[in-house]
Amino acid sequence: MKPCKLALEDGTIAVGESVGADGTRTGEVVFNTAMTGYQEVLTDPSYCGQIVTMTAPQIGNYGINRHDVESRRLFLSGFVMRECARRHSNQFASGSLRDYLRENGVVAISGVDTRGITRRLRVSGCLRGSISTEAMDDRELLALARSAPQMTGLDLAGEVMNPEPLTWEDGRAARVEGAGAFHVVALDCGIKQNILRHLVDIGARVTVLPGTTPAQRILAERPDGVLVGNGPGDPAAVTDGIETLRGLIGLTPIFGICLGHQLVALAMGARTYKLKFGHHGANHPVVNHATGRVEITSQNHGFAVERESLAAAGLHATHTNLYDGSLEGFAHDRLPVFAVQYHPEGAPGPNDAVYLFRCFAEMMRSRRPMAQETFRRLAAEEVRQ
Repeated sequence: MKPCKLALEDGTIAVGESVGADGTRTGEVVFNTAMTGYQEVLTDPSYCGQIVTMTAPQIGNYGINRHDVESRRLFLSGFVMRECARRHSNQFASGSLRDYLRENGVVAISGVDTRGITRRLRVSGCLRGSISTEAMDDRELLALARSAPQMTGLDLAGEVMNPEPLTWEDGRAARVEGAGAFHVVALDCGIKQNILRHLVDIGARVTVLPGTTPAQRILAERPDGVLVGNGPGDPAAVTDGIETLRGLIGLTPIFGICLGHQLVALAMGARTYKLKFGHHGANHPVVNHATGRVEITSQNHGFAVERESLAAAGLHATHTNLYDGSLEGFAHDRLPVFAVQYHPEGAPGPNDAVYLFRCFAEMMRSRRPMAQETFRRLAAEEVRQ
């Protein structure tokens, strides 16, 4: 057994077993409360620059498969587990979690008190950390943790977005009625592939462009709508992306998800702020204001949009987080623009939020603002299905 150490900037040192690649990494330490979906977590580009602690006690028991990949490679800085399964069992598995972590260069630790780490993060807020398999004393490791960059002011979207345009054609449905009826430009700031699959499933032809593509280049594609996807880092630092959206607002329907939610808000004059320890998990209750219905959602973000700044930007709240009252969705009063902070494609067991993609399709058809009645009607149809 090769040892591995994790250090937090508050002086905490955890010693466990290395179950990934060799080396030393630094990043912001966060915790994720999902009980399943560790492969989706690992391949989510929004974790760039972060060391992820899983609160579920055993990770890796169903192995790794080629269907649950969300990006072209792994971007996170490290992975922390109470117990990494030594065996996996799943008919679709193509390998073990341990091998996957090694092959993808992820430094990972098993055998540490993840509950204790999570409690520290909940009290102190996100802490910078370092994780290492190399022989160094605790003082060196702590110094590395304390030298890691703060997430506030950090533009990480440019590190994860694919610089090349591409056409996305993979969907879960074999053939969708009216396929190709819409042309959607998806802006990649670290976009998850399942978002693109859902766009195909509503009948869209999807062109993926880097999130910093100039507005005129996007409009030259003659899109029926623009989807702004998720990504890592401080949204206020993604200045090129914000400028792009300012050139698109009012000219095409826009749907923002996660980082896209924050970038659209900033482009329209609202403000963002850093959450104490972020929302990372698959069990966050969100109320839809139009229906009064609670959706169980998948989330991964460390920043949020300031609710009090919406009115001056011509926006109104559509969804609210029931854990802490933070804003989870908004729509514009007069323009075809809406956004949600959570991941409607995440499917954390239920498909509560999938209706939002059909809301986007309806907004592209009508080119009118997103009405509460649309949220109400399509959410109700989702329940009946």
